[in-house]
Amino acid sequence: MPNLITDVHTTDATVPDVKATAPIQRKLAEHGVQPGEHYLDSGYPSADLITKALKHGIRMVTPVLQDHSDQAKAAEGFDKNAFTINWKTRQVRCPAGRTSSHWNPVKQHGKDAIVITFSVLTCRDCPLQKQCTTSKTGRRMLTLRPEELHENLARARAEQKTDTWKNKYALRAGVEGTINQALDITGIRRARYRGLPKVRLQHAFSATALNVIRLDAHWTTGPLNRPRTSRLERLSYRLSA
Repeated sequence: MPNLITDVHTTDATVPDVKATAPIQRKLAEHGVQPGEHYLDSGYPSADLITKALKHGIRMVTPVLQDHSDQAKAAEGFDKNAFTINWKTRQVRCPAGRTSSHWNPVKQHGKDAIVITFSVLTCRDCPLQKQCTTSKTGRRMLTLRPEELHENLARARAEQKTDTWKNKYALRAGVEGTINQALDITGIRRARYRGLPKVRLQHAFSATALNVIRLDAHWTTGPLNRPRTSRLERLSYRLSA
């Protein structure tokens, strides 16, 4: 079967991609074409969205942002993966084997988070302190998401480093190819009219046009089905004729 566009989602230019993920998945489910695997670029996922999608039977195949702590950015010292989290006792053990002193559930940017703090007395005489923190107080602090979100995000980060995941994600090239086809054939890079409703209609017409072209190529022998030949091959055909 041909690969057809099943939904069009148009937003204002100021709306970040991550805000469109849930509405797109909801529309696909309403149309009866909910994907088992949803291939997205790095602008669309978050720990919350990955977890929510899994609960609805959708596995998001998408690059997720890596740990953005100073230690992870510098590739030196101990990032979050170096710490062992005990969710039941609500404690964290550091690489030196020392235990956190505070576990504080908080709200950050409207989302649930957990701030982990190690005591100054615990970190002060630690031989690994310089590899662990550069804070003025000399103690390490961690910010975690709730357990389910944390585990799903950690799993996604680990998977995207594997060759299996990279080979699977290569399918995303088909999406980029569809966007390029829309740009070349329908000229959607430039809006023909002003106003979101009219631009949304233009995008819907462009998607419909691509689907017609793909169906025609699927059902008939058209330009999209022609095999590509090199100039040398075409020359040999003329000589033989």
